[in-house]
Amino acid sequence: MSSDPWGRVDETGTVYVRTAGGEQVVGSWQAGSPEEALAYFERKYEGLVVEIGLLEKRVRTTDLSAKDAQTAIDHLREQVDAHHAVGDLGALRTRLDKLVETVEVRREERKAQRAKQSDESRHAKEELVTEAERLAQSDQWRAAGERLRALVDTWKGLPRLDRKSDDELWHRFSHARSAFSKRRKAHFAQLDAQREDARKAKERLVAEAEALSGSTDWGPTAARYRELMAEWKAAGRAQREHEDDLWNRFRGAQDVFFAARSSVFAVRDAEQAENLKLKEELAEEAEKLLPITDLKSARAAFRSINERWEAIGHVPRDARPKVEGRMHAVDRALQEAEETEWRRTNPEARARAAGLTGQLQAAVDKLQGQIEQARAQGNTARADKLEKELQGRQALLDQALKGLQEFGG
Repeated sequence: MSSDPWGRVDETGTVYVRTAGGEQVVGSWQAGSPEEALAYFERKYEGLVVEIGLLEKRVRTTDLSAKDAQTAIDHLREQVDAHHAVGDLGALRTRLDKLVETVEVRREERKAQRAKQSDESRHAKEELVTEAERLAQSDQWRAAGERLRALVDTWKGLPRLDRKSDDELWHRFSHARSAFSKRRKAHFAQLDAQREDARKAKERLVAEAEALSGSTDWGPTAARYRELMAEWKAAGRAQREHEDDLWNRFRGAQDVFFAARSSVFAVRDAEQAENLKLKEELAEEAEKLLPITDLKSARAAFRSINERWEAIGHVPRDARPKVEGRMHAVDRALQEAEETEWRRTNPEARARAAGLTGQLQAAVDKLQGQIEQARAQGNTARADKLEKELQGRQALLDQALKGLQEFGG
């Protein structure tokens, strides 16, 4: 019979392993010496040690799932419990038990990590939905459209939530995009309709301008051309692909008429040269209005200058763009000043500021009366308390009055 600290072989060739619960039969060995039998089953034990060590390393260093790790542990435990190896099987069970604990800790860590990722993803998607719903009301069609497309790309890169939550947030997100697209489509449809109406109106103006281009009724025809120009400006812009062509035809028809009139009335060349001199003087007079400090007087002065300008008549064609451009520059400056003034004196904002000032003034007056009454009654504590409240209301009133002054009130 042969033995070592963890096992023995009896005279019949039966191999035993020593455990905390007593000896367990490992197997039978008939092919060689007892020492070879023990060595064989000790190698099987070493094999289990290696397998457990490898599994411990995988659990510690890789992303092996808890389910797969438990399956591997159970498989090794079955081999240990089968007692087909000679060695400290109790130590192997202890290592497997510790490994189960490690796997469970990893399982909880991953569960917590997934919960954290889910919360982060939920928060991120809720922010995307909130921004999309805000953008759905925007009139900045290009910028908002580009931003919504970027939000979709961001959404796609986020992890999915539980199906119900993810579907609900996506429904809101998708609804916001659809609402924006619907508003944008309606806006451009309306814009297209307006431009189509402008195109039709300008087609009629071009047709009349071309019909008049051969007229020799100089005075009435020139007057009608001025009327046509006013109607042209009032018609609005047509589609980009039509606007320039229509304008070239419209302006070309007038040029034909005025060129013919110039050739017939060559004597007016001198008059037009004088007109140019007068318009240059008016342009210089208009330019002196800049920079604009008093909008009302500047607009009145420019209106007077413009009336005199209109009364002067034509100037030589080659000089017209430059001198008219000088007047247009002053007109644009006036328009910009008017827009600035309108924004500053917006009646709705002014009314709100005036209303707030009135409410605060009434509150201040009421508090002052209450303070006087409290002091007359000898209630100093109440009076002091009301004084502190009065200070706060007075500060708000002063701020509101300052804001009202900015509206010119």
